[in-house]
Amino acid sequence: MQRSLVMTVIGQDRPGLVESVAELVAGHGGNWLESRMSRLGGQFAGILRVEVPGDKEPALAAALEQLAARGLTVVVHPDQVHTGADAGRVSVLEIVGQDRPGIVRQIASALARHGVNVEELETECASAAMSGETLFKARARLKIPPSCNAEQLRQELETIAADLIVEISLAEER
Repeated sequence: MQRSLVMTVIGQDRPGLVESVAELVAGHGGNWLESRMSRLGGQFAGILRVEVPGDKEPALAAALEQLAARGLTVVVHPDQVHTGADAGRVSVLEIVGQDRPGIVRQIASALARHGVNVEELETECASAAMSGETLFKARARLKIPPSCNAEQLRQELETIAADLIVEISLAEER
């Protein structure tokens, strides 16, 4: 029986980090299913999901733990597959504005109050083309439950956007 595992990976960025994990997964009969990985600062960080034969899971986990000696920390969790219907609609939230502390906190707080699940979140700070000011940009994939009043959520996000002087767009995913 195949087991699905979710792993987090972090270590000082250098060539060969992904290969060292991929080699162990393949060497234990596993299949790399999906991942999101990136260099942030001087660190390489990622999350991935693999399938591995159930009888090979303990050996794979032990082998991945040994990567710590090479400066790579891998944490393995069993995949928690949801059996119920995944109700809700998927929307995309985009934010652009002058960077300041608290943008993510305020937006995340509003989303949580409305029962919205953040499924993916990408953020970055970049220099504005004309002014050279630091711009904050975010893109989030959201699961909005049927119980959420979309208009109230939109109004609250627009109020936060006005307070923070950022632009926000919320649209259903295509």
